[in-house]
Amino acid sequence: MKLTINDIAREAGVSIATVSNVMNNTGRVSEDTARKVKKIIEAHNYTPNISARKLKNKNSQLISVIVPYLKKGKFEDNPFFWQLLNGVENGAKDQRFNVMLTGVENDHDLTFINKQYLDGIIVIGLDEKTKLFKNIINLTIPCVFMDSYLTKQGIYQVYNNDLMGGYLATKHLLSLGHKKIVIVAGKLAEQGVDYQRCLGYRQALEEAGIVYDPNLIMDQGASIAGGYHAAQKIFSNQEKITAVFTLSDIGAMGLIRGLNELGLAVPEDISVVGYDDIIYSEYMIPSLTTVRQDIYQKGETAVQLLLDQINRKNNSNGKQIILPVELKIRESTARRE
Repeated sequence: MKLTINDIAREAGVSIATVSNVMNNTGRVSEDTARKVKKIIEAHNYTPNISARKLKNKNSQLISVIVPYLKKGKFEDNPFFWQLLNGVENGAKDQRFNVMLTGVENDHDLTFINKQYLDGIIVIGLDEKTKLFKNIINLTIPCVFMDSYLTKQGIYQVYNNDLMGGYLATKHLLSLGHKKIVIVAGKLAEQGVDYQRCLGYRQALEEAGIVYDPNLIMDQGASIAGGYHAAQKIFSNQEKITAVFTLSDIGAMGLIRGLNELGLAVPEDISVVGYDDIIYSEYMIPSLTTVRQDIYQKGETAVQLLLDQINRKNNSNGKQIILPVELKIRESTARRE
C-alpha cells in the first residue's frame, strides 16, 4: 500500500499541516521536527500523490528527463543528451511544459521529484532488476522509460531497434572483408541497449559463419575516455584486429584519437563504426560511419507519450514504441586489403 501524508504525520507524531510545511519549506517548524519528518520521508521514498496536487492547483508544468547512476553535471560529456533534450523540449513547448535534465546517482536519490512538484518523468536506460526501478514504479507518477527494454507489463516505453543497428553495422564490416571485429561497449547489462546491439553483432557473425569470440568484447568504453583507453587494449592485442564497432559515437571519437596516437590510421589500418550519429559524427576526420538513430524524434516521441498520460488522453495499459535505425556510411570504414 502506498504511503500517505497521514502515515508520515502519524509516524513522526506531528500534524499533517506540519508535514506539509516541511515538504514545501513553508510555515514555522523547528529544526529537530523538520529533520525528523525529512528522515521518515527519505526512508520511505515518499512522494505526494500527483492527482491530489492537481486538485489543489499545484501543477508545476515541469517534467524531468532522468539518467540513472550518472553524476550530476556530467551531461556535457555527451552530445546525445543535448539532442535528446532538444527533442523533448520541442515536444513539450506547445503545452507550455518546462523540461529539466537530472542525473540520479543512487537508488534513493528521488527527493527532487517531490521538491520540484514534477508532473511527469522520462527515465533513460534503467535496469528493472534495480531498486531504483522499483522506487520509480512506486511513485505512481506519469512516466515513460527510454532505452530500457523492460518486461513489466503496463508501462510506457520508447526505444530504437538496437538489435537491427548492431546487425547493420557488423554486416557492413563483414561486407568489407573484416573478420576480427572488436566491440567497444558500455555496461553490458542484460536487455540494455548495448546488449541488444551485441545480439545483432552476433547474429551477423553467425550468418557469415564466424564463431563468436567473447574476448573481442571490451566494456567500459561508452565515454570518450573509455574509447581512448580501448585503443591501447586493441593495440596490444595479439590477434590481427582490423575493425572496431563502438556502441556510441563519443566512444568512437576517443578510440580514433587513441589509435592515431599509437600510429594506427583509420580506416587504412583499422575500420571504425560508431552508433548514434550525434551532431559531430559527420565532421570528424575521418567522418564517422555510424548507425543513425533519430535522437530528436526519440525525445519528441517520449514526451508525447508522457503528456498523453498527464492529460489523461491515453487510457491504454502501457505502450511500446520502437523507432527505426539506419546505417550512415562515411569515411571511417574501408575494404580490408
